[in-house]
Amino acid sequence: MTATPRRQAPATSTAPARSIDVPDKPALEELEDKWDAIWSEQGTYRFDRTKSRDEVYSIDTPPPTVSGSLHVGHVFSYTHTDTVARYQRMRGKEVFYPMGWDDNGLPTERRVQNYFGVRCDPSVPYAADFTPPGKPDPKRQIPISRGNFIELCERLTAEDEKVFEDLWRKLGLSVDWSLLYTTISDDSRATAQRAFLRNVARGEAYQSEAPTLWDVTFQTAVAQAELESRDYPGHYHRVAFHGASGPIHVETTRPELIGACVALIAHPDDERYQPMFGTTVSSPVFGVDLPVLAHPAAEPDKGAGIAMCCTFGDLTDVQWWRELQLPVRTIIGRDGRILRETPEWIAGTEAARTAYAELAGKTAFSAREAMVSLLRDSGDLDGEPKPTQRMTNFYEQGDKPLEIVASRQWYITNGGRDFDLREALIKRGDEISWAPEFMRHRYTNWVNGLNGDWLISRQRFFGVPIPVWYPLDGSGEPVYDARIVAGEDELPVDPSAQPPPGYEESQRKQPGGFIGDPDVMDTWATSSLTPHIAGGWERDPDLFEHVFPMDLNTHAHEIIRTWLFSRVVRAHLEHNSVPWTHCLISGFVVDPDRKKMSKSKGNVVVPSEILDKYGSDAVRWRAAMSRPGMDSPFDEAQMKVGRRLAMKVLNASKFVLGLGATDGDTSAVTYPLDLAMIGRLRQVVGEATEAFDRLDYTTALETSEKFFWTFCDDYLELVKERVYGSRGQEGADSGRTALAGALSVQLRLLAPFLPYVTEEVWSWWQEGSIHRAAWPDTEVDLAAAAHDPALLDATGEALAGIRGAKSVAKVSMRTEVTSATITGPAAQLSLLERAVDDLRAAGRVTGELVFQPSEGAAQIQVETKLAEV
Repeated sequence: MTATPRRQAPATSTAPARSIDVPDKPALEELEDKWDAIWSEQGTYRFDRTKSRDEVYSIDTPPPTVSGSLHVGHVFSYTHTDTVARYQRMRGKEVFYPMGWDDNGLPTERRVQNYFGVRCDPSVPYAADFTPPGKPDPKRQIPISRGNFIELCERLTAEDEKVFEDLWRKLGLSVDWSLLYTTISDDSRATAQRAFLRNVARGEAYQSEAPTLWDVTFQTAVAQAELESRDYPGHYHRVAFHGASGPIHVETTRPELIGACVALIAHPDDERYQPMFGTTVSSPVFGVDLPVLAHPAAEPDKGAGIAMCCTFGDLTDVQWWRELQLPVRTIIGRDGRILRETPEWIAGTEAARTAYAELAGKTAFSAREAMVSLLRDSGDLDGEPKPTQRMTNFYEQGDKPLEIVASRQWYITNGGRDFDLREALIKRGDEISWAPEFMRHRYTNWVNGLNGDWLISRQRFFGVPIPVWYPLDGSGEPVYDARIVAGEDELPVDPSAQPPPGYEESQRKQPGGFIGDPDVMDTWATSSLTPHIAGGWERDPDLFEHVFPMDLNTHAHEIIRTWLFSRVVRAHLEHNSVPWTHCLISGFVVDPDRKKMSKSKGNVVVPSEILDKYGSDAVRWRAAMSRPGMDSPFDEAQMKVGRRLAMKVLNASKFVLGLGATDGDTSAVTYPLDLAMIGRLRQVVGEATEAFDRLDYTTALETSEKFFWTFCDDYLELVKERVYGSRGQEGADSGRTALAGALSVQLRLLAPFLPYVTEEVWSWWQEGSIHRAAWPDTEVDLAAAAHDPALLDATGEALAGIRGAKSVAKVSMRTEVTSATITGPAAQLSLLERAVDDLRAAGRVTGELVFQPSEGAAQIQVETKLAEV
């Protein structure tokens, strides 16, 4: 059995050899459980904060949303990060590599509602002995207090987090689990509230009553970064407004908003409507007088060329409303239904009031049908509605199109309305090194496309509370301009459950008393501070100085606009710096047809299943073959290739060590073929190191793996007879030493990708963990005199030719070759002559071996005569 290795500090050379202890039948099965336990017990990946900042490599990883489920894309992206972490650790860096769970926000609430069959109702009192339904029904959710709801959120996320941790451990992520954080913990809430209060104090966070994108299902505001544009079916309705010179037809997909119309808008250069600018028209059905105005954002070639401006149908309406200083006439409430009370601007006539009553209380969809019926009856619908497909904004978690409602919300400046701040944030992006480089443009394009500040307040429950209260005047109305903020020494606070300084709980909601801000921060307002949360900002100043700004940020490209940008904003505002110096961006994992994976399409791959079936090293190999920033089609068959490589590492290592190859001091190597192999390995180490330094883990793997197969298929076969002692002690010693040195170097080259199998083999003959051993150094580990690596290529080609002849003849590889003629370029044949004895032994060439130069030959060719069987 294998002896348990001791923990090893970062080294500058190969670990000292010890007695060999190779299992009789090495296997990949159960390596994950074995080594995860040993790594945990020995603290192999524990961060040592006694090192200087120059000796630290800190990583900011995305905390996965534990209310969801991990998919194969997560496995790939986190593996990419882990290969870099392991490489930097082997380069002698002390790696700060924490893991976090994003456990607050709407996804968690949604899962709790469905899992327990409950919904949050803040008006319900807290029940200390509450027990969720034994048979929950997601369609008949029972109302519970905010306190009970939050307890259920915490309970379920704790269960989900354990599942996530188990999978990450099996995958072999080399995180320091003692640094685990959650985005809803006391520390995280205090950090988010502290940063917010400082934003408020500097004027970077502010409150405003303004048009807001609103999800009617979840009853919450939505930020620009959370939008998802989807194709949505609808109809164009040609509707007549009535002017002094006759009807003006407008084509609209939302006739239910005619009651919210405040103007008709056309382009100032549109000659069809120029005579009407400054006049008024009457709206159909309701008879409301509306101005006809000009604005350059109107599109003459769209529909009739003139459009309704409603408050609010889309973001263009918001632009027109703001720039033309139009009134607000809201008819859709936060529940997505037409307001039940008839608005004062419609209540002028009995006919208008009667018509509005047909719409009141209906959803937007039902109100649209009712309004079309009213337009038909009034004769204001010209023809029948025409089907169309239109792009509509949805909340990325939602199922219904967003509405725009006026509401009081909190914002943080992000350059959407401040040109100077926008330019500063673009320059921050230029300070960061991007892999791949083109991802920088995605960041810049997002910043340039912002049309408003960052809306951070949410009308939800399980999140970080806004740490603000408002005094109530003598009538019980909030005085928003006289807000009361929490002190930093009091954080975290919950204004819904705690009174502000100077007040008692009995004064809540009483005239002359106070109310707490009912909102919570959106999840990105907390996740935007992951460097601060993990790094101990203000909580542990020494740690923060060791890790911030961090060295590496990693995640997939779809959250550049959210998580990446929001952290740049927070670091710029708080520290006048970038949050990290390098960004490694992953692509998507898609199905073989390059379609996005989703449960509805039935093409989702469950990570635990492929890990159980093929082993973690095989899955990690496939993940690392996915280049930075590039989408990668998933093919399960490729896992077999990774498993084959892991098995070859086991078997080839057993074979090499079985030859007695343990002394890796390559300065003792003397034979030309051994020196050529070492020369090529020196090149491989250099190429892999350069690739890793530019965060190109795929090239590092491809380079190392390609050599490993050459080593196994060619070099091992060429030298094994000599190592057995067929040509004397010097040749055997040279071969054994070269084999030992090469094995040590290759195991370390492959360790970031195949952590389990390389650790297993390392434990057979070396002290300590391979993951705390030094990354190969060509001057230390491969110190033999340089030799032309082309000798290894030429000899390998010749051996392949001899083997090929035997394969064609369908005879054993042990069949003797009575004569062979090798034709090829003179330079290659000259090299080949230096390894002729190794070639003879490997190919079993017992007779004449002729080298025949040919200037026209592009490669080596072999003609053989085989002994009769």
